[in-house]
Amino acid sequence: MNLEEVVLETNLPLEKFYRGKVRDSYILGDDILFVATDRLSAFDVVFKQGIPYKGIILNQLSIFWFDFLKDVIKSHYIKDLNLPPNLRNRKEKLEKRAMRVLRAKPIKLECVVRGYLAGSAYKEYQKTKRVCGIKLPDGLELASKLPQPIFTPSTKSDKGHDENITEKQAIELVGQKTYSFLKSKSLEIYLKASDYLEKKGLILADTKFEFGFYNDQIILIDEVLTPDSSRYWPVDSYKVGTSPPSFDKQYVRDYLESIGWNKQPPPPDLPKEIIINTAKKYIEAYELIVGKKFVGE
Repeated sequence: MNLEEVVLETNLPLEKFYRGKVRDSYILGDDILFVATDRLSAFDVVFKQGIPYKGIILNQLSIFWFDFLKDVIKSHYIKDLNLPPNLRNRKEKLEKRAMRVLRAKPIKLECVVRGYLAGSAYKEYQKTKRVCGIKLPDGLELASKLPQPIFTPSTKSDKGHDENITEKQAIELVGQKTYSFLKSKSLEIYLKASDYLEKKGLILADTKFEFGFYNDQIILIDEVLTPDSSRYWPVDSYKVGTSPPSFDKQYVRDYLESIGWNKQPPPPDLPKEIIINTAKKYIEAYELIVGKKFVGE
């Protein structure tokens, strides 16, 4: 494996649909081609440097989880990539980085489930003893396991940052029926994934799901249970009151906090050591979750 090469953008001979922080998407007939690059975003800022193999890992993990969860909820993932003739010569590279997906209409609510107290939830708890309006017991510490997983939705503000909202605000945004479905499915997915991951030596501290409408049915979209959308901790080094080592972007965030970056563009250059170590964390997460060795391109 070459930990020097990164794919920061794709320019496929297809009509562009949308370019996100990490993914480039293209119109493919009635569907969308979802291509995961190695771009890195932290604190809602996209960096000039990427993380080697990150896109492949995000894509392959999402495919793994969409299949794992197929009895819980339908997803936008279409198993057959079925590339058009003008992309057949790129099939080998695209097979690992890309997936064909249904063109669903996204629901404007990020569905966050937290089983442990960490990140912004811990900061909010310290001030108010609540998280997104949910009252929590006194005496919880950093990384404490919550009495039961909680559903803490967020939405995008005009500035593009995730903004935590209360249950009442979420219901006003999407309606009671949709909200109830999103909450119950998010918790069901979290519990099923947590049970699986514990057997693999991992704690799923928190994670974010996105859903959309397709033919009047709510389906799971975007990415699912990847190191970009989830906080994973190793069981064997978990300790309440400390920030456990994690297999996600937290390593990069911790470095950025340590140098006092103001979290506004332009982003600082990341040292090579941070990039390589982050790549290794993503690879390790993949191998632990899927149970097989990562082989790269």
